[in-house]
Amino acid sequence: MAAQGFTEREEPISLFEEWLKDAGKSEPNDPNAVALATVDEEGLPNVRMVLLKAVDGRGFVFYTNYESQKGHELLSARKAALCFHWKSLRRQVRVRGPVETVSDAEADAYFASRPRDSRIGAWASQQSRPLKGRFELEGQVALYGARYAIGEVPRPPYWSGFRLLPTSIEFWHDRPFRLHDRVVFRRETPQGGWNKTRLYP
Repeated sequence: MAAQGFTEREEPISLFEEWLKDAGKSEPNDPNAVALATVDEEGLPNVRMVLLKAVDGRGFVFYTNYESQKGHELLSARKAALCFHWKSLRRQVRVRGPVETVSDAEADAYFASRPRDSRIGAWASQQSRPLKGRFELEGQVALYGARYAIGEVPRPPYWSGFRLLPTSIEFWHDRPFRLHDRVVFRRETPQGGWNKTRLYP
């Protein structure tokens, strides 16, 4: 699909999936990397990179430790924003909306698909909390590695996923002389129909 043709599209999820597929062919690392923005209890924003693990008509899914800073902020505010930037394609997508937790079945299935060492790491890391040094972390990895040396590594009760339910998705594509193409899709609720608006650069 030619990039210029995206302004004529009427449905954002399939368009996003196409752009993500394009990024998979051109980005050197982690085409599913995305900046996740949350707010703390004082309304001060926080932003960090996470990895998108699923997208469909329901929303955009990523996983984390619920006891981390972003976990606490997402569980408290129940809203977030995402920003994808694919430099190789000169494209950007911004997503905003409320968030919900994924089901235990979804979280279990994804956790089981992770490399074993990553599953051990989820137990070992007290994400976002103070760490005395690398040796302390490696000690926790060794501890849980021994605990789960045989058999499957279960999902920690505090480790799961969030689904951002988009109410706004904006597509941006670079054009010469900063005269970029921008289209935003909006809806009143995550269950509603989309309205499209073309924006000035």
